[in-house]
Amino acid sequence: MNRILMYGLVCSLLIFVVFLYFLQETKEMDVIQYFPIDSNSKFTSYGTSLSFAEQSDADEYEVTWKMSSKSDQTQYLRQDVSLLYVNGRLKGIMNKWEENAQEIEKEVKIHGEDSQKYESITFHHGEIHEDDLPIKSVQAASTDALYVIDSPHSTRSFFHKPKTAEEKEWKERLDHSIQQQVQVQWKELLDYYQVPKGQYTAVPLTELAKYNDRPLPGVPEGESERIYGQLWEGLYKNYILGITDTHSNHPIQSYIPIILFDKNGKHLMVLFEDDTGKKHQLIQYY
Repeated sequence: MNRILMYGLVCSLLIFVVFLYFLQETKEMDVIQYFPIDSNSKFTSYGTSLSFAEQSDADEYEVTWKMSSKSDQTQYLRQDVSLLYVNGRLKGIMNKWEENAQEIEKEVKIHGEDSQKYESITFHHGEIHEDDLPIKSVQAASTDALYVIDSPHSTRSFFHKPKTAEEKEWKERLDHSIQQQVQVQWKELLDYYQVPKGQYTAVPLTELAKYNDRPLPGVPEGESERIYGQLWEGLYKNYILGITDTHSNHPIQSYIPIILFDKNGKHLMVLFEDDTGKKHQLIQYY
């Protein structure tokens, strides 16, 4: 009887330890969390960069994708997460976090072929713990875009902003093609969730960085920083972690999510389709 009881206690303990392990793993993954902004701390530098690395062969090339940030002091938790879209489709997610750190830096090389538009947006985040004071944070977003022209009818070239007539023509051609495809996806999502588009201001996820220093559209006065941080927290937990499921056999193909800001200043909505084709709707009330 005692052996049976002991066996039961050991099994219960093992189950509890396993539960704690998975709880800790989940806690470690869900790192980005909004806390009130610390007005006494800031990023001294932060950025996202896309650059043409080298020509692999006649048909392929490489692009360097990099994110970096540095805070003015060592912080309890630092994290940067970056999204890479190629011709409007999600092709990669880069994530790095460190405890008791001041600086984050990471880069990878992406193989490419044909003419492509590379777009990346990065969220930079820091969590500040000081004695018994409330937890605070710092946040910023950065972005970059790179056009690589690889056509049998022209010499391979690359640019961030077009300078020649040929580059301007290629930019317009790629932008128009991408916009057409993305607009079809967004219309499907709006129709599926029966969203009255006229009641919202639409912003692609890749354009969120421009709201670092200006209010989000239609949000209550003085609430933009909080809503911005909570939006990224929601995107990280519900979009980024969800779409990077390592057990998925599907290639990452989802289009840029659309963010809809209610013109009455009550809520925002994120619509996207994941790499399995499943549609998602996230709602954040103010």
